[in-house]
Amino acid sequence: MSNNDLQQRVEFDFIRYANCWEDADLLAEALQIKPGEKVLSIASAGDNSFALLVNDPELVVAVDVNEIQLWLGELKKAAFSLSSHDEFLAFLGFRASSNRRETYQKIRTLMPENARQWCDNHLPLIEAGVISQGKFERYFGYFRTKILPLIHSKKNIAGLFEEKTSEEQKVFYHKKWNTWRWRLFFKIFFSRFVMGKYGRDPEFMKEVKVSVSKYIFGKAEIHLQSREMQKNHFLHHILAGSFEPQLPLYARKENFERIKSNLSRIVFYKGYAEEACREYGPFDAYNLSNIFEYLSAEISTGIAKQLSAASKPGARFAYWNLMVPRNLAALYPEKLQRNETLSDRLSAGDKGFFYHRFHLDILK
Repeated sequence: MSNNDLQQRVEFDFIRYANCWEDADLLAEALQIKPGEKVLSIASAGDNSFALLVNDPELVVAVDVNEIQLWLGELKKAAFSLSSHDEFLAFLGFRASSNRRETYQKIRTLMPENARQWCDNHLPLIEAGVISQGKFERYFGYFRTKILPLIHSKKNIAGLFEEKTSEEQKVFYHKKWNTWRWRLFFKIFFSRFVMGKYGRDPEFMKEVKVSVSKYIFGKAEIHLQSREMQKNHFLHHILAGSFEPQLPLYARKENFERIKSNLSRIVFYKGYAEEACREYGPFDAYNLSNIFEYLSAEISTGIAKQLSAASKPGARFAYWNLMVPRNLAALYPEKLQRNETLSDRLSAGDKGFFYHRFHLDILK
């Protein structure tokens, strides 16, 4: 399947992801963005592209083929203009609010006309807290509100996140959490069919050769037994409905003013990464999300070659594998080399526990 085939066969007329589900802390540590550098970043929900502004790059080009995702990014960008961090969190949906419509009226003119028109026509999404309104977030929300109560009590869910030793966490998982109901409902809800219909698009799993439910259950089982899960904001959102008390990097108070001061340095671009390279390159660093998950090895190799040609010496390429193994350094060893030590260490601590592996490749 080519890039053009994907655009024709996948629907791109709604918010697919209202949040980025890759670990921005891991991304920031891997790329080590320096002042004055140029970065290309897969936009998705915009979160990790904003996170990259913390280190004062010259330019971040946030690219996506789904124009709705770019308009979501423009909405979040406008939200940074709000006077306080608390207002920012309440408007986007991290915290409760009853006046999001009024807040939107204060910032709507800061967005490009096409983004403003889309938001004007979808005010209910904004009023509900936009970070919960993506297809993927609704999928998790249904699991949390309809399925999880059939498995565990609120007390048990809260108990899962209580601070414990490593051994206590393992005991809790095996004695109180890993019931037959948990195993049954989990494997049904996170099956290829259900996830393809209600979560990710089926086209995004064409390259997947493993059992989806078995893979995700195995990853969840390992993480739920670890102490690290107790402060994992991704998992807290999935099971408890809130990212807090830990927030994604771009939404943390200590980063609010820095990102706000650098907003002029982010550009949203509709198209493919290789197209953005021709217009804005050469780049020093790349956040490629998990785009190779739904592309063949042949197409992935072609993209690696095009991006490498549009890069500065020593450019860094960060990306994730979910269920499809794609190692650009192995596909294009003439120009790319994997940083094995850092990639493996960061993979082990990834808060996106469902990902198989994180890669950091360096242009030779």
